[in-house]
Amino acid sequence: MGLYTLTEARAELARLRPLLDELIAVRADTAELAAALAPGGDPTALGGLPEYKASSARLDELVTEVQETGIHLKGLAPLLLDFPAELDGVPVLLCWLEGDQDIAWYHRADLGFAGRRPLR
Repeated sequence: MGLYTLTEARAELARLRPLLDELIAVRADTAELAAALAPGGDPTALGGLPEYKASSARLDELVTEVQETGIHLKGLAPLLLDFPAELDGVPVLLCWLEGDQDIAWYHRADLGFAGRRPLR
């Protein structure tokens, strides 16, 4: 769980894509089920309380799988991942935001999302 090079981060992202796709789908299902269970919520074909509990548990499992890689899961909706790295001797986080095709951004570790810059 050390630092990633850009090449390693891109390879890890590619390896995780199926898991991330499932996480996004399960996140949406969990949200829909939760809304249906809320007072006055519209019913859903996804089910009820048992399905919500199962979906929530699977979402937790998927989040844990991502976190066990050493990648920082910074946001769930939208999904935001930070890969610890170093650029020119400075600690940074390589960023991937749901919808991005590739890792194309970074920010200093102490700045967060607001300090994002495009990779050169």
